[in-house]
Amino acid sequence: MHAPAATFAAVFAVLYVAHSVGDHWIQTSAQAAAKGRPGWAGRFADTRHVATLTATKAVLLAPAAVVLHLHLAWAGLVTGFAVDAVSHWWADRRSTLAALARVTGNSEFYELGTPAHPAAPATATGSYAPTIGTGAYALDQSWHHLWLLIAALLITTV
Repeated sequence: MHAPAATFAAVFAVLYVAHSVGDHWIQTSAQAAAKGRPGWAGRFADTRHVATLTATKAVLLAPAAVVLHLHLAWAGLVTGFAVDAVSHWWADRRSTLAALARVTGNSEFYELGTPAHPAAPATATGSYAPTIGTGAYALDQSWHHLWLLIAALLITTV
């Protein structure tokens, strides 16, 4: 029988990697562009993204659980994946995470690296220089990492 801490560590490691793969390789450009839009089109794009992301996590966790002989209960898996999926969907609507940044006093950091920030990155000619290193991206990923931790705890203990 595995110690709960070792099982938790293995589950968290797999979820972390699967999150990165699902968020960056599996998510389509159309989903990424549309998931933050208002209305049903944005909600539907976000739902498609979270569905493929959750499937990626399940597909990667299954063989790891078999190979490592992890004893995971269905109730924990369902609870953990559901909590993770809901938290991911919420943050990826974008306006929600931006509102949380405002409430917590992180608006300036949220805008870092975007044209909205007073010190936006610029080319030599002064035009905007897009970068993947934005404050919004950093806050988005750290939010997801927090919920991956919670999901791993739920998967391991429920």
